[in-house]
Amino acid sequence: MKNKFRIVSFLAAGILFFSGCKTSDVGNENNFIEKHKPKRINFGNTIGLISPASYISDSQLNEAISNFQNLGFNVKYNPAIKDKYGYLAGSDSARAEDFNEMITDKDIDAIVAVRGGYGCARMLPFIDYELIKKNPKIIIGYSDITSLLYAIYEKTGLVCFHGPVGTSTFNDYSIQHLQNILLEPRENYKMKNSYTDENQIVVINEGIGEGELVGGNLSIVVSMIGTEYDIDTKGKIIFLEEVGEEPYRIDRMLTQMKQSGKFDNCAGIALGVFKNCDIKKEDPEFENSLSLVQIFNDILGDLKVPVIYNLSFGHIENKFTLPFGINARLDTKDKSLTLLEKAVE
Repeated sequence: MKNKFRIVSFLAAGILFFSGCKTSDVGNENNFIEKHKPKRINFGNTIGLISPASYISDSQLNEAISNFQNLGFNVKYNPAIKDKYGYLAGSDSARAEDFNEMITDKDIDAIVAVRGGYGCARMLPFIDYELIKKNPKIIIGYSDITSLLYAIYEKTGLVCFHGPVGTSTFNDYSIQHLQNILLEPRENYKMKNSYTDENQIVVINEGIGEGELVGGNLSIVVSMIGTEYDIDTKGKIIFLEEVGEEPYRIDRMLTQMKQSGKFDNCAGIALGVFKNCDIKKEDPEFENSLSLVQIFNDILGDLKVPVIYNLSFGHIENKFTLPFGINARLDTKDKSLTLLEKAVE
């Protein structure tokens, strides 16, 4: 049945830039939250490990511990990190409780997920967002952790980080970006693909765009639409990555984002690596599919904003660390993403 009437409400809002702060539309309540940044970390600080999504094995936990100890950090975790409830790392409330404890633990300087998988969205209602406001810390993860980053940024205004999980590959490239953003922050920090990257950058739409960074894993970003944790993308640079999804699924998710207005008046779109998503020529269904570049051109090509594909973030070894809410510049000519302000205090 068609709706005969539509009620539309308008809210005029000013954007304030002062001391690195901003206003943000929270959920569906049209309230505003001031952006704030966590404190930087130093070598010798303590990393708190969590498993907010899929359960982890002993080997994965040990790998995460080893990774951060080798970088020069101390590591702490609660016994709940090894819980298991089906495919989840414990019940929704238990995982949230573990996270809340990490937030209030004075010994913890930054919180990192051991892995992604699935399950973060289920625990979002149990998180104490007031605790996060009172105890702002660096929070890092990607993939399924996208939903956690979304909720924290939307509910508290805390800048959080789409970056390596505990079991990621910490090579020189990824470590350098992590260090330049979290330990030795600088303004106008330019991020470009490494010369050794196999993935060649493709420019879909030329141009330069500036705005706050928001985004993450495409599947998770789409799943946030219609929830109280979704983020207003107007005036923002949206970054997206994916892994293991067939081209038609990528098509469907981008189409949903476009038709739901997520690309309306955005400042630009930075596409990372869509690992194992493109169809290969030797695939028997190759002639019956579209390539990712064709899909990106079809769906994003008519947008009047810069769009670039294959930047170094996603389920790959050479990985950017991307801060939610930090003003950035996307430049397709230079094939770069530049952070215009420091992400930590």
